[in-house]
Amino acid sequence: MLILLRFLAGVFLLIATIAAVYDGTRSLGAGNLVMTSLLEHWATLAPGLLAAARNGVQRATHPLVWELGAAKLLGLPAWAVFTALGILFAYAGRRRRRVNVFAN
Repeated sequence: MLILLRFLAGVFLLIATIAAVYDGTRSLGAGNLVMTSLLEHWATLAPGLLAAARNGVQRATHPLVWELGAAKLLGLPAWAVFTALGILFAYAGRRRRRVNVFAN
């Protein structure tokens, strides 16, 4: 289980690096800071999946859950979201230090 968490952490941090490089090159080209949200990336890469996710969340829960919850999270920069996920998974998958307890 820990190996899977560490693997996912590496994948998320790789995606974060790719998103940061993408934003960095766009910023250099534009001459000012450009940050692409996770929603923009998702809409570009898989618009059908985004529409299906939106419809599924709105159908299963109240429509405000998408508008106030998921849309706010998806509005964050993609590199920040994936960096946070990578760090969280890396922490959860870290090797625990073994502690020896000796009782006399």
